[in-house]
Amino acid sequence: MNHCTLCPVACGANRQLHAGYCGVKGLTVAKYYLHPFEEPPISHKKGSGTVFFGGCHLRCAFCQNYDVSRAARGKEISVDELCDIFRQLEDMGADNVNLVTPDHVSHLISKALSLYKPTVPVVYNSSGYCKVQALEQIAPFVDVWLPDLKFFSPALSERYTGRADYFSYAKEAIAFMAQTPAVWSETGKLLKGLLVRHLVMPMCTSDSIKLLDFMRETLPVDTPISLMRQYVPMGEWEKFPELSRKITDREYRRVVDYALSLGFQTVYTQERESAERAFIPTWDF
Repeated sequence: MNHCTLCPVACGANRQLHAGYCGVKGLTVAKYYLHPFEEPPISHKKGSGTVFFGGCHLRCAFCQNYDVSRAARGKEISVDELCDIFRQLEDMGADNVNLVTPDHVSHLISKALSLYKPTVPVVYNSSGYCKVQALEQIAPFVDVWLPDLKFFSPALSERYTGRADYFSYAKEAIAFMAQTPAVWSETGKLLKGLLVRHLVMPMCTSDSIKLLDFMRETLPVDTPISLMRQYVPMGEWEKFPELSRKITDREYRRVVDYALSLGFQTVYTQERESAERAFIPTWDF
């Protein structure tokens, strides 16, 4: 960590001394709790044991966890303390341990998981913008991959995340994740495998359709996908006039209908009511 190249940004920061491009040196946590609003096979019955890590190596202008991703919120913790959080979530009855925004601290999470592997599935809840080499390091401890697939267009990803190369990394990362065969419980919980998320954005449905084409061409047909309509103007949306509104019914329906026409076997969707700030967590640290 004296010259960090863990994520695609490869900022070269000495993270033993100061924060990298991601905004953090080590582990920070803004909240951990049983989250009831993930996809049904993730939250399942008792809730997903989510751990929200501070910092992020993307600069999504629309981030719904803006204060956390910009490292303005979060408590610094040690690797041993992260192990204790895993145990607490298990004691609370979590259906899994869900690592939210882990890519920029995956080396430390791997260390924690090598010390204590939860008895429930471990979910790697990623932006999708990560290196395969980093995924290989943590893969022995991960049961369920839960990546975002945000943008196909380099112009859109540069405009909204600051990274024109988002898709070039995300497609390789998701191809790696897809190598984990799916295993389901009798009650419908995803025990192992891949579930890909895509947030439908205002004025971006044509880009969404290109991502769906990519997934249909490259992923097994039984790979579940989640088409989210929860976009709410947050973060730096004022800088982007097109992001000042929620998506319309017509926009969302165009993307969902296209996914169904491609023959995806499992498509999770959201109701219009999901686009409310009430569903965004309140931070503990």
